[in-house]
Amino acid sequence: MLKKNAYTKRSKALVWRETVSAYLFLLPALIFFIGFVIVPMVLCLVTSFFNYTMNDYSFVGFSNYFEMFRDPVFKKAFWNTVVIVVVSVPTVTAFSLWVGSAIYQVNAVSRSFFRCIFYLPVVTGTVAVAVVWKWMFNKYTGLFNYALTHMGVIDNNISWLGDEKFALWCIILILFTTSIGQPIVLYVAALGNVDNSLVEAAEVDGATHLQSFWKIKWPSIMPTTLYILVITTINSFQCYALIQLLTSGGPNHSTDTIMYYIYYQAFKLNRYGYGNAMGVILAIIIAAFSALQFKMAKSGNED
Repeated sequence: MLKKNAYTKRSKALVWRETVSAYLFLLPALIFFIGFVIVPMVLCLVTSFFNYTMNDYSFVGFSNYFEMFRDPVFKKAFWNTVVIVVVSVPTVTAFSLWVGSAIYQVNAVSRSFFRCIFYLPVVTGTVAVAVVWKWMFNKYTGLFNYALTHMGVIDNNISWLGDEKFALWCIILILFTTSIGQPIVLYVAALGNVDNSLVEAAEVDGATHLQSFWKIKWPSIMPTTLYILVITTINSFQCYALIQLLTSGGPNHSTDTIMYYIYYQAFKLNRYGYGNAMGVILAIIIAAFSALQFKMAKSGNED
């Protein structure tokens, strides 16, 4: 009995030392996370109930939220953001899966080459990417106008970023090209982890490539697909840098997004409380979309 009690005490002491050691190793990251993530989130929520400007800091309750839903520019920015998400997320996911599946079929050297090519826009600076695309969309010297006019597709040059009909779609195109690199690499890695013996057995039994993909490969890569859906959704909702560098929300707010409008209200007009209120709503929307994606993926796995 005494030996058992002594052993229990030593076990508890060992567990305690291991727990303390683990938290000490985690302490730098925890301090950073609490100081730069948790505290700003709390301050954002608190100040959203205040008229927080350079000259005033008075409690206004839900006035910022009421004003937000009456603000026509916010409504426009919200609609633009929804369009970006609805178009970008499925196209990026589907295209990345298609390209990843094609790359996985080639030899190792070619696979590494294509992964590098598709991943380059991800590691390239946003400013550099924006400068290149701005030249390509230029009304007078841009590549698109030059090619389309010489092919006879258009008669007159188009101001792609200065026309309300085209500006938002140009942003979506750029966002698409900069968003597919990471999903392609992830899909190639996920396909490499699929049990090939199951695929071979299915093909021996007469299954087509489409059937073996849908019944075997697709369920195996579903966790990767869920991750890609979530990060692509978050990145699409937080589209800001391209807007700032290329259009600044114009023309006539046709490329405003919630993220850019938050920046405009908070740092251009110094309305930090109003900007934080929009930030809270954006966080709720992203959380709702992510939860919906998790639920849909879970129901798909159960089927």
